[in-house]
Amino acid sequence: MIDAETFSNPYRIRRSLLDCRAALRPPPNLKPSEWAEQNIYIPAENAKPGPIDFHNAPYQREPLDLTADPSCHRISLMWSAQVGKTLLGLCAQAYRIAHRPSNQMMMQPSEGDLKTWLETKFNPMVEYNKTLQNLIAKPRGREGVNNQRMKSYPGGFLMFAWSGSTKTMRGRSAPFIVCDETDGYEATPEGNAVNLLWQRAATFGDQRKLLEISTPTIKGISWIESAFEEGDQRRFYVPCLHCQHHQPLRWRNVIWDKDDQGNHLPKTAKYACEGCGVLWSNAERVTAIISAEAKGAGWKAEKPFRGHASFHLSELYSLFVSLSQIVTSFLEKKASNDLQTFVNVSLGETWEEECEKVDCADLQERAETYAAEVPAGGVYLTSGIDMQENRLEVETVAWGLGEESWSIDYRVLWGDPLQGDVWDDLDEYLEQTFQHESCAQLAISSACLDTGGSSGYTQCAYEYLRTRKGRKLFGIKGMPGWGRPIVAKPSKSRSKHQRPIDLFPVGVDEGKLMVMRRWGIQNEGPGYCHFPSERQEDWFKQITSEKLLTKFLKGHPKREWHKNSGDRNEGLDCRVYALAALKIMNPNLKKLHDRLETPEINEPESQEPKAKEKPPEEKTTPKRQTRRKVSRRSRRPSSNWVYNY
Repeated sequence: MIDAETFSNPYRIRRSLLDCRAALRPPPNLKPSEWAEQNIYIPAENAKPGPIDFHNAPYQREPLDLTADPSCHRISLMWSAQVGKTLLGLCAQAYRIAHRPSNQMMMQPSEGDLKTWLETKFNPMVEYNKTLQNLIAKPRGREGVNNQRMKSYPGGFLMFAWSGSTKTMRGRSAPFIVCDETDGYEATPEGNAVNLLWQRAATFGDQRKLLEISTPTIKGISWIESAFEEGDQRRFYVPCLHCQHHQPLRWRNVIWDKDDQGNHLPKTAKYACEGCGVLWSNAERVTAIISAEAKGAGWKAEKPFRGHASFHLSELYSLFVSLSQIVTSFLEKKASNDLQTFVNVSLGETWEEECEKVDCADLQERAETYAAEVPAGGVYLTSGIDMQENRLEVETVAWGLGEESWSIDYRVLWGDPLQGDVWDDLDEYLEQTFQHESCAQLAISSACLDTGGSSGYTQCAYEYLRTRKGRKLFGIKGMPGWGRPIVAKPSKSRSKHQRPIDLFPVGVDEGKLMVMRRWGIQNEGPGYCHFPSERQEDWFKQITSEKLLTKFLKGHPKREWHKNSGDRNEGLDCRVYALAALKIMNPNLKKLHDRLETPEINEPESQEPKAKEKPPEEKTTPKRQTRRKVSRRSRRPSSNWVYNY
C-alpha cells in the first residue's frame, strides 16, 4: 500500500528515488585488501586494535588480493608466527560474506581447534564489525543458521570441518576453501584431508579456490612445504637503505655481540646487508619492510606462475617483534635443546631430523670413568623399569642442570613377573643408595614402571604398584603418536573389585626423539649424556637400535620408529621411562645442585696465632634440648627410599 504522506512533497519523492538508486547501484569493484581497510576492525584483544592497516604488514596485501583473482586457483602460505596469517584468512572470508557473497568452507586440525578459532578469532571479528553482524544470521533465528557447524548469510554460507572427521567433509562443497594449520591434520582412511576437501570443489571448475595456511613441521612430511614447492615460491624482498640491494631477510644474516665472559647480548642484534655488509638497526629493518613495494621490491617468485601462488615468510618480517626478541627466543630454545620450535615457529622453515639413527660406536667412544658412583653434576636420581616375560630391566640415571644426565647403573633382574621373587628384587634395588662425589648418599627419588604387555603381566604390575602407593613409584603406559607430551595427566586403571591405580600416559615417540637428539649432543652441558666406561657394548646397541623412518599411508606421510628383527631396545625404553620419572616429579635441579655442591679444598692454615683455648676446668653447661613430639602415625619402619616417602 502506497503511503500518500511519503509522496506528498517533492523533497520526500527525491529522497525515495535516491534510496532506490543507492540500492540498485552495484557494489564498487574493490580488491579484498581495499575492502578490508575500509570495513575490518581488529578487536581490542589484539596487539594493534582498530581499523586494519596493511601499512603495518605490507606483505599481507598481495596474497589476500589473489583470493579474488580468477587466474589463481590455489594459494599456499608457509608462514611463521606473528605475521598475521590467521588475520589474512579472516579478511578473505569476510570479503566473501559482505562484498562478494559465495559459499565457503573452513577446516581446522581438530574439533577443539575449530571451537577455539570461532571463539577467539571469528566471533570477535564479527562482534566488532557491524556490517558482518547485520549479514550473518542470528543464533537460534528463523532467517538462517548460526552455530558451530555452519553460518549462513545472504548469498551463501560458511561451513566448518576438521581433519579428524571425514563425516564433516561429506556431502558438502563450496568454491572457496580455507585450510588452517594443515601440518597438524590427521591422516584419514580415505586420504589426506586437504585433498578430500579440495576434490569436493571440483564441480565449480575455474571458480574454485584453495587457501592453505600453516607453519611447517618436519622436512619430508610437511604438507605446507610440499605445497610451497609446488607453487611459484614467492619470497618478500626488501631494499637496503644504503645500497638499494633487494634481498629476502634470512636468519643467517642476524648477528649480535658477546661480552668479555662470552655471554650473549641480544640487545646488540643487527641485520647485515647481503649487498654492502652494512649493519641495519631494528628501525632500519622496519623501514625497509614498509618501503619495499614502493621501491620496486616486495614479493618475487622463483618459478613461473601457473595458477598456484606460494609464499614463504619468517618472523623477521614482523613489525611487532624486534630483532633482540627473536635472538632471545633463539638462545632460549637452544639452551633447552628445542631448536625445532624456533625453526618451525619463528623461521617458518621445516626441521630436518639429524638423529634418525645414532651410531653405537660413537657413543661408546664417549664413555668415561666417573670419580664416584654419582659424579658431582648429578643431583637427582630416577629409574626406568621395563617389564619382559622373564625379567625386569632397570636403568638409574642421575640428572643435573639443564637435564644433563649420567647413566649410573643398569641392571637385569631375572625372574618371571608372574612370580613374586623378581618384584622382591626390584624392591631391594630401589631401596639402595649411591654415593655422590660430595660423599653424600643419594637415594632413587622416583621411578617409572612400564605396565604394558599381555593382560596377565599387566595385572601383575598393577598389583605390585597397588601395594606400594605413595612411594614415588609410578605406573606408566606407552602411547604412540606424535604431538603428545612426554608425560600427560594420569588416568585410573580399570580393575574389577580392586582399587584403581594412577597410570601416567607416556608419549613414547616424542620421548624417543628427545632421547635420540640428546645422544647426538657433542658438548657437555644442557642435555648432554654421560656413559660409564664399564658399560657393556650390548647396552650401547640397545639404546641405538631404533631409527626414525617416514612411510606413506594412502598418500599421507607417517613417521615411525623401526628396529631390525631380533634387535633389543630395552635400554632405550628404560631411558625414556627414567626421563618420564623426572618429568613427573619436576624437581628444582638448580636448588639441589647448590645443596650438593662439592666443598672447596681448605686453604693452608694461616700463620696467625690461634685463639687461647679455655682452661680444662672451665666447662660450659650444655643447654637443655627439648624433645619434639613425633606422631606415631608418621613413623616409618625404615629410612630407605621405598619406605621413606
